[in-house]
Amino acid sequence: MIAKFRKLHPFINRHISPGNEYAVFDLLGWKCGILICYDNNVIENARATTMLGAKLIFAPHVTGCTPSTMPGRGYVDDELWQNREDDPVALRLEFDGPKGRRWLMRWLPARAYDNGVYYAFTNPIGYDGDQLKNGNSMILDPYGEVLTEIKSFDDEITIAKITKEKIPKSSGWRYRNARRPELYKDIIGQDHEPKTKTIWMKDNDG
Repeated sequence: MIAKFRKLHPFINRHISPGNEYAVFDLLGWKCGILICYDNNVIENARATTMLGAKLIFAPHVTGCTPSTMPGRGYVDDELWQNREDDPVALRLEFDGPKGRRWLMRWLPARAYDNGVYYAFTNPIGYDGDQLKNGNSMILDPYGEVLTEIKSFDDEITIAKITKEKIPKSSGWRYRNARRPELYKDIIGQDHEPKTKTIWMKDNDG
């Protein structure tokens, strides 16, 4: 066992209690962190994990292709999945559009870029319960650039070479060194009641 991490923001379900600490650990000469799914959408978590020394953040997800107030979001039609071998282009356009990859690219590169860290994002392909997920697992560098990405509709593994030399050259590294926490530590540390149920969810506890 190298590390344990408990999700900080158990999304939606009131029956799951949250973890209360970050996990940063050594792996093959790299200082690494873990943020699970919705943890990554709360931007303070990526910064805190980086400030604890992480140079690589693992980000396992089950996300994408769900309803949202954002235009273009929503479920992917099952017919496209069932017809993926005969018409892969139609399904790929849906998965790479605003329901899937285009939504990911609004925020995921920013986590890597703003903090000057590598991000290893994973996401299932195909059905998770009754919802299709778009996959698009990818590894991003400290510049927010995608080094490698899975586009297959099957289970696949991808690898990328990462180098520590790239980190101090990144903008995020400079941004962290330029911080003035005396200006905002009391603002960020204000008491706050966390809410993880989105406005498009029905009002239930499921």
